[in-house]
Amino acid sequence: MTPLRILFISIEGNTRSFVNDLADYAEDEHDANADNPLIELKEISDQTDFKDEEKPYFTFVPTYLDGGNGIDNGVKELMTNILGEYIDYHNNSKLCLGVVGSGNRNFNQQYCLTAKRYAKRFKCPFLDNYELRGSNADVKRIYQVMKQRAADTIK
Repeated sequence: MTPLRILFISIEGNTRSFVNDLADYAEDEHDANADNPLIELKEISDQTDFKDEEKPYFTFVPTYLDGGNGIDNGVKELMTNILGEYIDYHNNSKLCLGVVGSGNRNFNQQYCLTAKRYAKRFKCPFLDNYELRGSNADVKRIYQVMKQRAADTIK
């Protein structure tokens, strides 16, 4: 099966930790049954040269905003803009299968707001979310969500 590709940005290491756990889980699932897809990771950072994506991918993005309540004010993204610019580069957004968000639930309405905004901006679904570094249950659930979304859209 074609690997599930993830483009992500990680500011404090939480997203990187989660997608690495997800890739490890996918490898275990693949070892148990070769029909289960592996995961390929690509971190987008300031040093990344923009390029035209050629294969479908999922986007994982944390939320960092400038304060406020996330509705009337405080919706300016901080530190994750390079990922949005990369997705917006040429036709890259057309290959995005969906967005998974993370954040801290203490921020109430701002929780996963960046991912929800990316989904709307790039016209792809907001697939799921997890808090901070996520849990084993989050890893298993999101892997299944990604597998299903890929199966439904990549034929």
